[in-house]
Amino acid sequence: QFLQLIRFSHTVFALPFAGLACVLALTSPGIGELSPETILRRVVGVLLCMVFARSAAMAFNRLIDAEMDAQNPRTATRHLPAGQLGRAQVWSFFIVNCIAFEASCLLFLPNWLPIALSLPVLAWICGYSYAKRFTSAAHLWLGSALALSPICAWVALRGEAVLSSASDVLPASGLALAIAFWVAGFDIIYACQDADFDRKAGLRSFPARFGIAACLRSA
Repeated sequence: QFLQLIRFSHTVFALPFAGLACVLALTSPGIGELSPETILRRVVGVLLCMVFARSAAMAFNRLIDAEMDAQNPRTATRHLPAGQLGRAQVWSFFIVNCIAFEASCLLFLPNWLPIALSLPVLAWICGYSYAKRFTSAAHLWLGSALALSPICAWVALRGEAVLSSASDVLPASGLALAIAFWVAGFDIIYACQDADFDRKAGLRSFPARFGIAACLRSA
């Protein structure tokens, strides 16, 4: 039930980009000498962080949207509105994943950047859940949240190089931009299903504001 709640199968959408960032990070000059054990530990850390961060963000989204989901015929059968899971259960699941995410960041030590940046990253990806309440750019927010995956993977693997030169992270930025626009595009298409409901509920989205035809073109 929990895996269905967070659509765990969709986690695979982001993993290839984090994996590609890992390959780029390890093969670009300036990384210095890393032992095979350190490389393996950091790559495993990247995968764990992605799984736990996304699981936490999805659980938080379901909690924040539970009342609206109950009013929307398309989403009324989701786990919280349908009573298949209780709010206390989902809050516990969210907290456990946040703790596991923070613990996974310790795998990158002595590179301290991941643990230092972990709370801002978690706040940003969870903050998306509120976006439709005040901005039609919520789709871009979601895109930017997923676009953090290659940036974070890069910093986690190349912390020492990033500290010596902030421009070291630039190679991952192009990949991040591609992900941001890709995710925003398909989220706009996905949101077309709820254009009428969003207008009635006072929620902001591209389809609710600009209409479906214009949104499909922009996507």
